[in-house]
Amino acid sequence: MSDDHQPAASGPASPAGRPTPLSATDLPTLRRPAGPPKRPTDNRPTGVVAGWITRGGPGPCYGLMDENGTEYAVYGPNAGELRKGDLVTLRLTARDRSVDCGPGIPMRIIEE
Repeated sequence: MSDDHQPAASGPASPAGRPTPLSATDLPTLRRPAGPPKRPTDNRPTGVVAGWITRGGPGPCYGLMDENGTEYAVYGPNAGELRKGDLVTLRLTARDRSVDCGPGIPMRIIEE
């Protein structure tokens, strides 16, 4: 009997030294969303802003650009040295304009 007339093997067979082939079925897919989420999906505590320092130094005034492109003029007398380009996450609160920290929404760093 020739080799091409051997009985069919039951189940998937793989040559020696090769992994067993994966299932030939399609992977499950997610449905397309009906629209944008109604609430943020990356919830942060109130007042916490993540972004990059745009005006740094020893303080007390800094510039901050958040992840959405909003510019803040941040006042933090005890924040220490923040360098331009640093990625930071700060807890901020509104402040009056009695101290001018440059362009942006005036905010104050909450110290914990």
